[in-house]
Order: sequence, then structure tokens, then C-alpha cells
Amino acid sequence: MNRHRLLPSMSLLTAFEAAARHQSFTRAGEELALTQSAVSRQVQALEALLQVELFRRAGRRITITDVGAMYARETAAAMERIRSASSQVAAFRSGVGSLHLATLPTFGSKWLLPRLSAFYARHPGMLVHMHSRIGELDLDKAGMDVAINVGDGHWPGLLSHKLADDRRVVIASPALLQREPLAAPGDVPRHLLLQVATQPQAWHEWWQGQALPMRAMRLGPQFEYVAHMIQAAMSGIGIGLVARSLVEEELRNGSLVIALDIPVPTQRAYYLLYTPEKASFPPLVAFRDWLLEQVARTPAQH
Repeated sequence: MNRHRLLPSMSLLTAFEAAARHQSFTRAGEELALTQSAVSRQVQALEALLQVELFRRAGRRITITDVGAMYARETAAAMERIRSASSQVAAFRSGVGSLHLATLPTFGSKWLLPRLSAFYARHPGMLVHMHSRIGELDLDKAGMDVAINVGDGHWPGLLSHKLADDRRVVIASPALLQREPLAAPGDVPRHLLLQVATQPQAWHEWWQGQALPMRAMRLGPQFEYVAHMIQAAMSGIGIGLVARSLVEEELRNGSLVIALDIPVPTQRAYYLLYTPEKASFPPLVAFRDWLLEQVARTPAQH
């Protein structure tokens, strides 16, 4: 196989990538503003170049082959790197650009967004596109430049910067505490415990740390998002266990109070994450430097 066959044109690769993603020449053509037959011819030309079948055809239906699926994975990653490099060049040239940020929903809305206007004031030509994501994330495959996630600080293959500790406190509405005071851990069993689906062990760990009898635990409703649990606590449904950094506004305006501020040992914190290849991407550099400045200005929580 000669070097020419190993370097297909971008037009062939673009048609193949779209067809593999959609599993359809017709939908690929709609995306690329080409006819179905034009996409089919591009894919056939690529197959002839590589001397391998990338799709099985049955009438107008296509099914990607095993080797085609492998080729799609590899070429999609390579094309994303090319797009990223082109974006970086454009950003270097213009001094502006955009950034795709994957962030935990509640951290994004409660911690980041209240501060973000300061970023735009400093960098009026830049845009931060926020995408809510929960759990582990492959940044390249997801098309994200940077992410904010929570964990123990072990992020293989990624550069990371600590933003805030996941230091949890027991929160409640003032009205609820008037009805049912909460002054010590021994008072907690009288309250309904609000839960978050992604943190199923949070209350159990806190409970064990206070040496309370497990039979006395009153587990309440479970919420998919931390923000929903915070809202439930504000309405007086029960008490919550949440990172203090996520309820700054509610503590300031008095809609929530810290019912019990008992340290719970944890190695978890919120981190800014990105791949080494993105380390010099101008929009990311601007966002990272501004964000770390905000972190340095945030008073330490004890």
C-alpha cells in the first residue's frame, strides 16, 4: 500500500465520517448539502483507495462493517484534532474565540454563572458555551474543550486545576428549623433526609461519622440534580447534605441556613480539566486564568 492510499482526501473522509455517524448516505448527504448518490460515490472511492469494504449494502440500506467501525473511530478523532488545530490558529489570529465547557449542572448554575459576567467584561470577544454533563466524559469524543467535574484529583491523561472543595454541610430552611429544631446530630433522625441520585452514599457516610443508629435514618425523596434537592430543602420538605460552595447565594439571602457544620473527611473536590493538547488554546487559556483568579479571590471555607 503506497503513501497516497494512506492519505485520503478530506472530502472522502468527511463523507465517510458523516455516513458512519448517521448509518445512512441520505442523512449524511442532508448534513453535507450533497445528494445521496454523491455521498455513496465518495464512500465507494474511499473503499477503492483502501481496498476494503467499509459498508455492507442491502438495497438503499447500509450497515457499517467491523473494519469500517474501527476506521470511523480513528478518523473521527483525527478530524476532531484537525478542527481543534484550525480553531486554535483562528483564535491566535483574531484574539477571540469560543470555548465548549462541560460542567456539572448545579456547579455551573450555582457557582460559575454568578461569576461569569466578569469573564465577559474582561474578554468581550469570547464565548463560553456551557453543556451540562454528569459523570466521566471523553472530552474529544464529546466535542468539549474543557470540563468541570468532581472527584478525588486523579484524572489520568488530563491536566487539572482544583476549584473548590466538596465540603458538605447540613442545610435546612429557617421555617423548618422553627418547627423542628436541629442543634446537634442527635436531632437529625427527626428530619427527612433529602437525597441526590448521583451521591447515594452521602447520608450514610455522614451518619456513620456521627455514630448514629442506622435504624433511625429517615431517607426521603431522591433527586436527579443537586439543584432540585436544594430547592426542596428551601421549601421545607426535609434537610439536605450539600457542598457549601453550591449554596452561597441561598445562605446570603437567608432562604437556607447551615443547620449543622460538622466536618466530614473527604478527598473530593471540583476540578477544571482539559487535555494537554488544549493547554495553549487561547480561549481556554483566557478562561482558565480568569477562573483560577476567581478561585484565589474566594475566601477559604472552614
